[in-house]
Amino acid sequence: MTSLSNLKLFTTHPHQCSYLEDKQATTLFIDPAADVSTETYSQLADIGFRRSGEHIYRPHCEGCNACIPVRIPVNEFSPTRKFRKIWNRNQDLIVEEVADIKGNEYYRLYEQYIGQRHSDGDMFPPNREQYENFLTIDFASTRFFRLSLGDNLAAVAVADEMCSGLSAMYTFFDPLLSKRSLGSFAILWQIEQSKALNLPYLYLGYWIKDCRKMNYKIDYRPLQLFINDKWLTLT
Repeated sequence: MTSLSNLKLFTTHPHQCSYLEDKQATTLFIDPAADVSTETYSQLADIGFRRSGEHIYRPHCEGCNACIPVRIPVNEFSPTRKFRKIWNRNQDLIVEEVADIKGNEYYRLYEQYIGQRHSDGDMFPPNREQYENFLTIDFASTRFFRLSLGDNLAAVAVADEMCSGLSAMYTFFDPLLSKRSLGSFAILWQIEQSKALNLPYLYLGYWIKDCRKMNYKIDYRPLQLFINDKWLTLT
């Protein structure tokens, strides 16, 4: 296993930022060939790194620090009235862990979700190879959760289990069930799962103040933000 001190780091060439239209982005990423243990992965998450597919990365943009890593201290989380309503609304869902999400049923749901909810993003149009490289890889302790409504697949949540918490990798859901707020429910469910596993945090990736699609993360309070190499609590 490769320790944190021995990891090789690389940067991408500047490219168009996926979140802020007028910005160029540069990404710092860990050598994909490195054998990263769960412990090392956890240490990287604690200094602001995130995973996408096989790549563990962190924004490294010149003159911009808009991407702020955030995490929820799950034992301190206090759901608002809105979140309590979302939780109660979805108590008829069945949540179960599955071995993988490589089947056609899962990809079709992902395809529908990207097509209807993210047609303006860089994952559109979706394709099978992109889906499998992004979400189906079992990296360290990846866990795949299936949310069903009766016999029908309603949503999928992918999370990595680390030493200090779950990292909410990605959630996709049936766009016809938008009134259920399944994205929010998946986060609430992972908060409870983190508690059940005696893990202190749920990592939510990056929050960007001026990106509308990221605004939902700030609603989970208290929320910890990684700023100037310190985790600060927003209550």
